[in-house]
Amino acid sequence: MCHIPVFCWISATVLEKMMRKSWKGDIPKTLTQMYTHFLIIQTSIKHEKDYEKKVKDEDMILKLGKLAFQQLVKGNLIFYEEDLRECGIDETEASVYSGLCTQIFREELGLYQGKVFCFVHLSIQEHLAALYVLLSFLLDKRDVLNENLSSKHAHEITCHTISDLHQRAVDKALQSKNGHLDLFLRFLLGLSLESNQKLMKGLLTHIGNISYNEEKTVEYIKIKIRVNPSPEKSINLFHCLNELGDQSLVSEVQKYLRSGGLSSARLSSSQWSAVVFVLLTSEQLDEFDLSKYISNKYKENHMTPDEVLLKLLPVVEASRSAELRDCGVTAEGCTALSSALRSNSSQLRELNLPGNKVGDAGVKLISDALKDPRCKLETLRLSDCRVTSKGCAALSSALRSNSSQLRELRLSENYVGDRGLTLISDALKDPRCELEKLRLRDCGVTDEGCAALSSALRSNPSQLRELSLSGNKVGDAGVKLISDALKDPRCELEILWLRDCGVTAKGCAALASALRSNSNLRELHLSLNSLGDRGLTLISDGLKDPLCKLEILTLWDCGVTDEGCAALSSALRSNPSQLRELSLSGNNVGDAGVKLLSDALKDPSCKLEILWLRDCGVTAEGCTALSSALRSNSSQLRELNLPGNKVGDAGVKLISDDPRCELEKLRLSYCGVTDEGCAALRSNPSQLRELDLTENKVGDAGVKLISDALKDPRCELEKLRLSDCRVTSKGCAALSSALRSNSSQLRELRLSENYVGDRGLTLISDALKDPRCELEKLR
Repeated sequence: MCHIPVFCWISATVLEKMMRKSWKGDIPKTLTQMYTHFLIIQTSIKHEKDYEKKVKDEDMILKLGKLAFQQLVKGNLIFYEEDLRECGIDETEASVYSGLCTQIFREELGLYQGKVFCFVHLSIQEHLAALYVLLSFLLDKRDVLNENLSSKHAHEITCHTISDLHQRAVDKALQSKNGHLDLFLRFLLGLSLESNQKLMKGLLTHIGNISYNEEKTVEYIKIKIRVNPSPEKSINLFHCLNELGDQSLVSEVQKYLRSGGLSSARLSSSQWSAVVFVLLTSEQLDEFDLSKYISNKYKENHMTPDEVLLKLLPVVEASRSAELRDCGVTAEGCTALSSALRSNSSQLRELNLPGNKVGDAGVKLISDALKDPRCKLETLRLSDCRVTSKGCAALSSALRSNSSQLRELRLSENYVGDRGLTLISDALKDPRCELEKLRLRDCGVTDEGCAALSSALRSNPSQLRELSLSGNKVGDAGVKLISDALKDPRCELEILWLRDCGVTAKGCAALASALRSNSNLRELHLSLNSLGDRGLTLISDGLKDPLCKLEILTLWDCGVTDEGCAALSSALRSNPSQLRELSLSGNNVGDAGVKLLSDALKDPSCKLEILWLRDCGVTAEGCTALSSALRSNSSQLRELNLPGNKVGDAGVKLISDDPRCELEKLRLSYCGVTDEGCAALRSNPSQLRELDLTENKVGDAGVKLISDALKDPRCELEKLRLSDCRVTSKGCAALSSALRSNSSQLRELRLSENYVGDRGLTLISDALKDPRCELEKLR
C-alpha cells in the first residue's frame, strides 16, 4: 500500500495528529486501525465546521456507508444524484457532506451529466462499505451481503452470527474475479475486533459490546488458504489473519510456502512484497529460518532457495538471527545476504550457513559486508561450506578492518588447512580484530598451522577466548606449541577443544606444564585421544597446582583405567583444585576406579558438581561407593551420569536410598533398571529435578511408581525421560493422573519409542487440558 500516495497521506495525517497531542493510545498496527483513526479525525473536523450540528455522525456514516457499499458491489467509483437518492441522501445533504467532509466525499462537475460525486479514494469507499455491512448486521440484524450479492441459493442461507457473516464475506471475496472485495473483507474483519469497536464508540453510540467466536473465523480462513489455488487470494487471506491479530499467522505463511503453493506459482514482485509485509507486521521475528519457507521440491517449482532468500530479504534484515543451515544456498544467495548486512536497517547479529555450497566466492561477499560500518554481525557460522584458504584470506582482511564486530567464527569441516589458519592467525594479531571464539574442527590443520596460531595467541591484542581444533592431526607437536602460548600472560584463552587430535601422554606433559603456569584456561576437552593412565596422571599433577584454574575436563574414550583414577582422585582432594565437571565416559575405570573417585567426593576440598561415567563398566558395587559419597556432608555433586552401566535395580536403590543425598540430575539410561528400581526412586522423593530412565524395562508398573512419586508434595522432579521403556496406555493413565495433581512440577516428559498408541495420547492430552498441569514439553 505504501506506493499509493493517498495511503501515505492518510498515514501521515493520522500519525501527525497522534504526535501533535499527548497521545496515550497505541500507534495503528493494521490497515483497519489506520483508516478508522482517519475517519474519526475527519468527523472531528466536521464538528469544527458544522456549527449548527445539522448532521449527526451516525446518520452520515450509515448513509455514506450504504452508498459506498452499493456502488462497490456494482464496481462504481463515480456516483450520480439518483445513486445518492437511493441511499436517502438528498441534494442538500450531498452538498453538506461534500462541504463538511472534503477529505472523504467530493462533489464535482461532470462533463455531460451535471454533478457527480466520489470518495477521495477507493480504499476509503471500501472502509465505509465494510462499516455499513457490520452496522447493518449489528443494529438491524440485516445481512446486506446476501441482499446485494444475490445468487440462486442466497435466500436459503441465513447469517445468525458475526462468524457466519465473516464466512459469507470470505466466500464472496474469493468468488470475485477481479478482487474488488479483497480490501473490503480485510476492513470488515478488522472492524469486528473489540479494539476497533472501542475506537468507534465516540461516533456510534448505539453499538453495544460485540462477542463472537473469533477462532471460528480464523480457522475458516486457514481452511480456505489451504484449498485455494490462487496466490493473490491466499495472500489477501494472510492479510485478513493479520487484521484479526492471529498469533499463528507466521507459521501459516511458512506452511504455505513449504507446500510449494507460492513457489510453484512464480509470484510477482508485488505478491512477494505482500508476503514480506505479512511476516514483518505479524510479530517480531527474532530468528529467520529459511528452511520454513522453501519447498523440498524447489527444483520442480522453478524457485531456488537463493531466489526465495532474495524475496524475503527485508525479513532477514529485521531478524536478529538468520538460520540457513542445509538450505541449498550458494554464492548467489550470499550476494543478497551481503546486501542485507550492509543495509541501514539491518538488525542481523547472527548468520548461520552450515552445509551450504557458498564456497570462497560467497565468503568473499560476506567478508566485504563485514568491513562495512553498517554491518552489526557478531556471529558467523560457515561449517561445511566448501571454504578454502582463499576464503580465509577474505575473512582475514575483514577481521582486520576497523568496522568488523565479529566475535564468533566457525569454519569447521572446510578445506582450511595450515595456509588458511595462518591467514586467520594473522588477523588475530591485529589490534582491530575482536574475535573471541574460533572453531576449526576437521579442517586439515597440522602442527604447522598451530605454530602460526601460537604466535597469534601470544600477541598483545588477542581477544580469543575459545578455540576448537578437534579432528585435526595436530599431534603432540601442535599441542606443545599451543601449550607454550597458554603460558604467556598475554594469552586470554579459556576454552580449548582438542578432541581426536592424535595427542598422547607426551602432549599431556606440555598441557600440564601450561596448567601449572598462570594460565586462564577454564575448559579442556581431550576426548578420543590415546592419553592412557600416564597422560591422566600428568594432567592430574597440573590440577594440583594452585595456579591451575581448570573447571571442566572431558576425557571420553582416552584409554584410562582405575590407575589413572588414583592420580585424579588425589588431585580432586588437593586444596586448590577448581574442577567442577569431569567426564570419564567410555573408559574402563570399573568399580575400582569409581571407588577411588568416590573417596575424593567425600573430601571437603573436592568441588566436583558434575560427573560423567557413561559406559565405564560400573556395577552395583561401584554404586555402593558412590552412595557413600553422596551421603557425606562434604559432597557437592549435583549431577551424576551413569548411562550404559550394569548398575541394575540394586545400584539404583543404593544411589537413591539416603534422604541426605542432594543430587539434582540422575541419568540411568540403558542401566538394566526395572520397576523394582522405580520403587526405590519413589520411596525417597529427593531434590531430584531431572531423571533419565531411557532404554530400561520399567514398564507400566515402574511408570505407576514414578507417577505416585510425582504426586508427592516433596517431589520436585521437572524433567522425566522414559523413551523406549515398554510403556503402554496403562502407564499413560498413571502419568495423566500425576500431571493433574496439584503437586506435580513436571515440565518435560519424553515417551518416544513406547507402545503408547492413540489411547495413551488421549490420556496425556486430557491431562494437558487441566489447569494444574504444568507440562511444557512432550515428546
